[in-house]
Amino acid sequence: MLRRVGTDRVTPGSQTSLREANRARIVNAVQQRGSLTQVELAGVTGLSPATVSNIVKELVASGVLQTSPTSRSGRRAQQVTLARNLGLVAGVHFGARSLRVALSDVTHRILAEERMPLPPEHRADAGLDRATLLVTELVESVDARLDEVLAVGVGVPAPVDPATGQVSSHGLLRGWDGVAVPEVLGGRLDVPVHVDNETNLGALAESRLGAGRGREHMLYVRVSHGVGGGLVLGGRLFRGRIGAAGEIGHVSVDEHGALCRCGNRGCLETVIGAIALMESVRQSHGPLTLRDIVTRALSGDPGCRRLVSDAGRSLGAALATVCNVVDPELVVVGGQLAQAGELLLEPVRSAIESRAILSLAGPVEVVAGELGPSAEVRGALALALDHVAVPGAGGPA
Repeated sequence: MLRRVGTDRVTPGSQTSLREANRARIVNAVQQRGSLTQVELAGVTGLSPATVSNIVKELVASGVLQTSPTSRSGRRAQQVTLARNLGLVAGVHFGARSLRVALSDVTHRILAEERMPLPPEHRADAGLDRATLLVTELVESVDARLDEVLAVGVGVPAPVDPATGQVSSHGLLRGWDGVAVPEVLGGRLDVPVHVDNETNLGALAESRLGAGRGREHMLYVRVSHGVGGGLVLGGRLFRGRIGAAGEIGHVSVDEHGALCRCGNRGCLETVIGAIALMESVRQSHGPLTLRDIVTRALSGDPGCRRLVSDAGRSLGAALATVCNVVDPELVVVGGQLAQAGELLLEPVRSAIESRAILSLAGPVEVVAGELGPSAEVRGALALALDHVAVPGAGGPA
């Protein structure tokens, strides 16, 4: 079995400690990415192919890893994953209007998933009650027990203090201010719970499992009911002092603009968030949801196409400033509005190119996310796995 993170350590400086460190590098790489070939493991860890092969054989024999034949570029290879019987993790994503819960094994294979609507302005106690119920139901649906769940990752649509797990903002998620989600949900499930901002988790998932694989510096932006951003710098999430790094939706783009839920005026979210876009088409098209706007835009509706294009230009103008500050290799756009594809992405690219610093390397690459609406819950699963210790890994990834 996997175990929850402890404090076991090997004395540094010995051959044993070097061996354990190499084992940890291999296990952690597989734990983060779900599966890798032995050749890919050598590249990721910096270890020699022979060392990787020997350690993989040891870990397969001890029941930590398993291998299966595969092919890469027409050549036979060995796919390496964690052994499936090591335990389960759960991921919970609280969106602005919905709750998504997923259960996976340690190979990132999703075993069960459920989504349910939430009322606007949903409160923490009711939301966490529903999450408790859904996690319990999903565990039972795969004929498992709750004590087989090693950790739960949770994403919420607000900044989260990385030191305490508390929602650290005021007004961005009413009814959740100061709530210590790990204590509340962990107490109900009797399972370790770890929480982060939903967009950070989307960034984590796209970085490891989606469009950002292999990139060291990536900016992820989610445009749905709200607008948020997540930064991966040097291959790791950058959260900032109180977990508020990447809050691009609350960058002011018009000091005399509409009042935002954060208390400021003219935030980007008041321009391209779902409420703003739906209000923009109400007079010409009647009441539409954000999904309706995207669908009509893709079907050729001139007004909806123009609305999506304008949103792309506004988003790109804001992203250009971020790109000038952090200089990412890649910008990944997710969320419901990203389903408009190039109708949104091309204006984003044009705005960034016209406003960001010119580079000999060319403009930053802008792509749609690969994980779609599952990005945030996949990130919640990854967060849970990061806080689970695998035998041979010496601690969390």
